[in-house]
Formats: sequence, C-alpha cells, structure tokens
Amino acid sequence: MLSVSNLSVQFGKRVLFDEVNTTFQSGNCYGVIGANGAGKSTFLKILAGQLEPTSGHVFLEPGRRLSVFEQNHNLYDEYPVLETVLRGNKPLFEIKTKIDELYADYSDENAEKIGELQAQFEEMDGWNAESSAASMLSNLDIHESLHYTQMKDLDGKQKVRVLLAQALFGAPDVLIMDEPTNDLDYETIMWLENFIANYDKCVIVVSHDRHFLDAVCTHVSDIDFGKINHYSGNYTFWYESSQLAARQRSQQNKKAEEKKKELQEFIARFSANVAKSKQATSRKKMIEKLNIEDIKPSSRRYPAIIFDRNREAGDQILNIEKLKAVQDGVTIFDNINLNLKKGDKVVVYSKDSRAVTAFYQIISGHEQASAGTYDWGITTTQSYLPLDNSAFFNSDISLVDWLRQWATTEEEREEVYLRGFLGKMIFSGEEALKKCSVLSGGEKVRCMLSKMMMVRANVLLLDEPTNHLDLESITAFNNSLKNFKGTVLFSTHDHAFAETVANRVVELTPKGIIDRYATFDEYMQDPALKELRAKMYQ
Repeated sequence: MLSVSNLSVQFGKRVLFDEVNTTFQSGNCYGVIGANGAGKSTFLKILAGQLEPTSGHVFLEPGRRLSVFEQNHNLYDEYPVLETVLRGNKPLFEIKTKIDELYADYSDENAEKIGELQAQFEEMDGWNAESSAASMLSNLDIHESLHYTQMKDLDGKQKVRVLLAQALFGAPDVLIMDEPTNDLDYETIMWLENFIANYDKCVIVVSHDRHFLDAVCTHVSDIDFGKINHYSGNYTFWYESSQLAARQRSQQNKKAEEKKKELQEFIARFSANVAKSKQATSRKKMIEKLNIEDIKPSSRRYPAIIFDRNREAGDQILNIEKLKAVQDGVTIFDNINLNLKKGDKVVVYSKDSRAVTAFYQIISGHEQASAGTYDWGITTTQSYLPLDNSAFFNSDISLVDWLRQWATTEEEREEVYLRGFLGKMIFSGEEALKKCSVLSGGEKVRCMLSKMMMVRANVLLLDEPTNHLDLESITAFNNSLKNFKGTVLFSTHDHAFAETVANRVVELTPKGIIDRYATFDEYMQDPALKELRAKMYQ
C-alpha cells in the first residue's frame, strides 16, 4: 500500500532516520511512538509529501489516495465549511470545479468534455459527495446551519472538527493523522475511536492519548535508534510486553522454557481482555497476529515519579461553599459546594476549560472568587501544577539552583540531594546544569514534578498535567498517582489517565456542580447524567 525505502533524514550532524525500509498495509492502523524529538511528526510529514527526506523514497501504490489531517487550522479560512470538507478529496473536487467552469462557459464543444467528466464524477460517487460531507459534519457536531459559514467565523474547536471531517471524507486509502485528539471533546474522541477502529483502509497516527491508541491500533510503529519497527498489538500490549521482556532479560537464573511459558500466558491474558472490549470485531486482526517473537525489551527511559507525604492529612481536607467565578462578564461556574474526603482522587471536568483553570487558581490562592468561600484542613499541605507554568522559569539559573529554591533544610540544599530528584526525572549529569530559561515544554513539566516530589505535600492539584509530556512520562506519572496515598484533584484530556486514577468526578457548570463517586467512563456514559449535564449548561 505505502512503502518507504532507504529513507534517511539528517539535520546538520543530527541523524533522525538512517536507511529506513518499511511497509504500511491496508486494513491496519499503525500508532507511531517514540521519545520526544525522535522524529514522529517529521516522519508523518515525509509520508505526506510535505517534507523531502535527505535520501530515499516514499512509494504510494498507483491509483491510491492519501489524506492528511491538516495541522494549520487557519488554512481554509476563506472557504465555506462544506467546501472545506469537499476539498479533502482533491481528485473529486478538481473534477467538480472543471464541470462548474465548463457549464459557466457552455458551448457544443464543451458539452462532450462535460459528459466525459460527469462519467468520471459518477464513478467517484460525486453526486452524493455533498450529502456525505454534510452527514460527516453532523456526526462531528457541526450543525447544518454552519455548513455554508466561512471557516474564519468558526471557533477553534469547531475548525478542528471540520478539518477532521475533511481528512476522513471520501474514505482515503491511507489516512495520516498527527495528534488528532488535541482540542477534541470527549464525545468527539469516542466517535473518532469508533470510526477508525472499524475503518478498513490504512491509518497511520501519532498520539499521546493511550486510550485512543489502545482503541484504534492494530500495530505499534516504534521509532528507536533511527529505525522504525512494527509490532503487532496496541500500545498497552507493546508497553507491558516490553517491560516483561526487560524483566526477563535481568532474570539470568530463569530457564528459557519458563520464560517462554510466561510470555505465552501474558499473550493469552491480553488477548482475552481485548476480546471483551467494545471494538472486539475490528481488534480480531490484532489478536491473531500477536506472537512471542514480537516481544522485545525497549530502550526507553521511564522517569521515576514517586510522590511521598511528609505527614498524613486528617479527615478535614477541603470544604467549598457557594463558590462562583465570572470572567469577562460571563459566569463560568456558580454555586459550587464540595466536601473533599481523605484519599479522594477527583477528576475535575467542565465543558468550558476556563472554569477548571479558574477553580484551581482560586483554591490555590492565586485568584479571588467572585463569591463563596473555601477552607483547607489544618493538616493539609498542597502542591499545585498549574496549566501555565511559565512564571516559574523566568530566571537564568541552572536546574540544580532552580530546585534549591524549594529546599527547607540544609540536607535538601545539598547538590547531591537535589540531583537525586532531577535524576528521577531524567535530568542526569550535565543535563542538571542546564539553564532553566532554555527548557522545552516537556522539560518544564518534568522540573515541576521534581519540585512536587521534593515538597512532599499530602494534596496534589494538577491542571492538565500530561500536556507536553511524552508517552513514557505520562505512563510513569499515571502509575505514580494510582499508588499515591494522599488526595488528588486533577483535570486531564488523557482518557486513560482519568479512567485509571479517579474514583470521583466533579463537573463545574454555570448552574452548579455535579458530583459523583464513579469512574470517569461510568460518569460519562450514564444516560441520566447525560440528560442532567445537558440541562446544567443550557
């Protein structure tokens, strides 16, 4: 279907890809993974023809169509919504445009050309194109009343959904998507998961959303050491099997037969779980291909995120009464009453992301509420990871000196002690002497986590903590919060994070709070709650 031969990519002295040879087959969905900076987005751009490799070739089977999920959200601002979607099928749109031009300048000479083009148009199911595009838009919650609106008049989230419809329109043979779940709400992501899981063409996707990768992928394409290797199975299978293989490698005394049996049992257990999942039919292909040869240890480095507490909190954690926030004259939440219990792990959710951030800023003492009160228990200590952490990184000091700002004892001020916490977040050796003003988004979050581990608070406040992190850091962070003995308030777009950490869901709305002890999926899928939630935002 789509193949890559002898592909090399080099930027200056840095080699990203070295003589890569690989093939992507129809009927499979490939999740491309790799550490930050490994070249995932670069590889997708090369496949899409948007970037030239240093050497080598990309070959798409003749007569096949490739479609790309557009990253530039303003590219189609001058076009109406429906036309933007139709432009996703370039060959079809070009024929439609030619037919329209020939009709505008109609003559006997043109009539024959029009007839030929209309025959091609019909073969491509062109007469149903507009209704198919409209149906795709409606599925993605773009109302019919917006279909002839200019793209520039839509908000950012609506634009993303239109561009998603454009990529999917006309069932392309190869679909390339870089972080497709960014800026999508829960319902749209669920719709997209279902669509791709049952799509019978070739899909190549980069995503940091593990739930999404698990729901759609039949293969994981791992970028490591400048090469790309395909492994059968979804992300969780790849992660757990590579961890198992790494453990086995260190168990010198274990017999080969015992190791083989352990691997076979692991595959059987995993296959049984996948067979029970909602997308069981489309995942059958994946299960049939799982084999022991695919299981290899990964060279990935996972940070060691371990949250301890200086002291256990008492029973009084946080009490909130009639809290209200207004921004630019608009009430983003009101009448919030909440009593937090010890050990609660609460996912804080709202259809308006401003509400969640304002809530954290108020209860962490950084902003004033428009009305209402909140009281922290006398035995609690809070540690806060804000959505925007840029204010923490204005100075030009080294990471060791940066972390020292939160040291409270002589021992904690020692460089060896500070380096221990930075080392856990993979800042070792010279890395720990980097200036904090030159850090990437992901490195800043890792520094904030070093600080939070060192502070040892018994309540953690986390506003979109997985932003900018790679899959390795997200997985380690997720596991650490599951094991944390204290109380957590967090918000996240990472579905797997929300589902595996939270035991309580709190939704902030302009008409009050919805508060349930439930897993995230139970909460989102409850029909009575769906009805209530719709009313609370009206």
